[in-house]
Amino acid sequence: MADANRLAGRMMTISAIVFAMALLTILTAHAFEQFGGYAPCPLCLQERYAYYFAVPAALVAFFAARGENFGFARLVLVLVAIGFLLNAALGVYHAGAEWKWWPGPETCGGGFDLNWGKDGIVDTPVIRCDEASWWFLGLSFAGWNAVVSALLAVLAAFGATRTR
Repeated sequence: MADANRLAGRMMTISAIVFAMALLTILTAHAFEQFGGYAPCPLCLQERYAYYFAVPAALVAFFAARGENFGFARLVLVLVAIGFLLNAALGVYHAGAEWKWWPGPETCGGGFDLNWGKDGIVDTPVIRCDEASWWFLGLSFAGWNAVVSALLAVLAAFGATRTR
């Protein structure tokens, strides 16, 4: 019984950390968009899918571990880890396109709704996937997404491998 409680506690802790980090990351992305004025490109929006999946999935894993349904909690954490691993790869691809290491997608343009200026000319900037709009410590939004996604993939995989 003590082993089951210890395992439940470990899995619950890791699920809670993954939940909190994923939620904080996606809220930060939305804050940069809403309050900072940084419009996301289509790749940026695709990179959010892993977070949209992981936030509720980490809660499911937490409650599954709490109910000592360890097999299901492991499965959910494995799925979260796979999602973030794929997201890290997408972030590396996106960051590489920004660094001009390889071409980005040809159809990558987007952003906010169109704003019509004087004389019917569109007054909205085109947001390109191969141009970083923000840098911090040498990494763009895409680069930081790759780092955070890789960390979350490792955490979720670590949680999934916990045994008695």
